[in-house]
Amino acid sequence: MARTIKNTLISLLGFILVAIGLIFILLPGPAFLFLPVGLALLSLQYDWAKVWLKRCQRLMRQSAVQLDKMWLKFKYRNS
Repeated sequence: MARTIKNTLISLLGFILVAIGLIFILLPGPAFLFLPVGLALLSLQYDWAKVWLKRCQRLMRQSAVQLDKMWLKFKYRNS
């Protein structure tokens, strides 16, 4: 019984965080915080969430590399 409640709460919290992250994609907000955390919680119980978490991590990594490249160009251009 306690395990079922725990699994339900983890799923509920994961879905809520993912929903907030999706809302923050459309509105200004920290979607990059809510989506991975929500997907990480959901990946404890669902295989499809593991796939989406990996995609999310890959996209965030690619974005960070692009931002670093843009920052270096800006930095050297203005020095």
